[in-house]
This record gives sequence, structure tokens and C-alpha cells, in this order.
Amino acid sequence: MEKRNKIFIYLFQVMGIILMFTTGCKKKTDPEPDPVTTVKDIDGNIYHQVTIGTQVWLVENLKTTRYRNGDVIPNETVDSLWNKLSNNSTGALCNYNNDVNTGNTYGFLYNWFAASDIRGLAPEGWRVATQADWQTLVTYLGGDTVAGGKLKETGTTHWSSPNTGATNQTGFTALPGGLRVYSGKFEMIGTMGLFWTSTPSDDYSGFNCGMFNETIGAVIDGKRRGYGFTVRAVKN
Repeated sequence: MEKRNKIFIYLFQVMGIILMFTTGCKKKTDPEPDPVTTVKDIDGNIYHQVTIGTQVWLVENLKTTRYRNGDVIPNETVDSLWNKLSNNSTGALCNYNNDVNTGNTYGFLYNWFAASDIRGLAPEGWRVATQADWQTLVTYLGGDTVAGGKLKETGTTHWSSPNTGATNQTGFTALPGGLRVYSGKFEMIGTMGLFWTSTPSDDYSGFNCGMFNETIGAVIDGKRRGYGFTVRAVKN
């Protein structure tokens, strides 16, 4: 009997070692993005989402090269041609300083014509935020004098010092992607985060929401449609 028990104990020990070995040798793979909290655009870029009040926003700036129907958005690197596309009311995009690394971090800069195009810049089920969407967000966060601090990413990894009042308590993680003026010049990366809406402010301008490294506010106003700003989307 004692010998039989020893055999059973030995077999259990061997099985345990085999199980540990085979489990430890299983190939590890990266986890699939959670479809409940992530969204893909037509190019396959993955975005995260955050709920703020009654709205659901994307956490990253858009970086699609195509409208939702598949049409390609011109990526214009030449200053004079950037201006020409805007003069022709044609949508365009670019990386800040035409550097793909900035696009990967901050998203693309789009002119207003791309942001407002009826073919859709945002992923399916989402839209480029309107002036009303931004106003709802800013009002919910206490108004334009304080909302920026609650939206800006904290620290000075991307924002230039002092990044006044940044808490990012909403998880919105606004980044200072800078801008491209209608003539083609790039400016203000690190100090300004300017986000196009899809809403016109007059015949020559569109509404945007701006945040800055030296203030806590979030300002909604109109800018010329040929400027290149970053873009955020809100869920339909």
C-alpha cells in the first residue's frame, strides 16, 4: 500500500511539472483592443473613448488620411499648395512641420474644409464635434475660464511650461498640436491646442476651441478656414 501511494504521489508531481512547463511555454500575444472602449477609423487607427457628462469623446486627435467613404484627403507639404487648396475650399491635411512623428503623437492638422466635409472625417458612428458640442463640454466643466485645465494633459512632456492649471480630470488629454496658418507656415506646437469644429462662424471662418499653456481657459471663437488645426470627434 505504501509503495502504491508513493507511485501516485510521484505521478502527480510529474503531471504538475508537465502542466507548469506547457503553460509557461504558451506563446504570449498582445491583447486585442476592447471594442467597447476603443474605436477604429477607416485607416485602422485605434482611438480610445471617454465619457464626460452626457457626451462620449475620443481621447486622441484624429489622424485619418481618408474620409469615411474612402476618398483620400490631400496631404499637402508645399506651403503655396496648402494655401491654394484652402482658396479652392478643398479639404487638406498635414503633419506639423511635415514630420510624421508629430502626426503620430498629436494627430494631423486639417483645414476646416476637411473637418466639415459631408463625407465624414470621424469614424463610423462618430462626428467631428460641432460648436454646440464644444460649448456643451465647456459649460459642463464650469465655463470657458476654467474648462481648459480640466481638459489638458498634465505635465510638460508635450505642453510647454508652465501648463497652467492642467489636471486632465476628465481624461480628455488635450494636446498642444500647434497650427498651420493659411499661408503654410507652422506655429505654436507645445503652446496651443486648437481644435476645429464642423460649424461655420461666418462666410470665411469656422469655429474652433483653443487651449493654451499659460492659461486655464478654453476659448471658442472663429478662425480663417485655411488654418490647419487638430480635430476631435464625439459620438453620435
